[in-house]
Amino acid sequence: MPLIGWIFILLAAGMVIGSLLLLRDSANRMPIDKERMKRIKARQAELEAQEKQRENK
Repeated sequence: MPLIGWIFILLAAGMVIGSLLLLRDSANRMPIDKERMKRIKARQAELEAQEKQRENK
């Protein structure tokens, strides 16, 4: 394979690895405020109560 082919392969591999590292670093940067977390937990409790009611029927 000519030299230009190896350069393209190395560039492509570098871009893939760089993108994966960037994705990993930014994966946990989504803070949820307290009000939204409270609504999420309330909704989850409501759904669990509905599931229990369906199981008991």
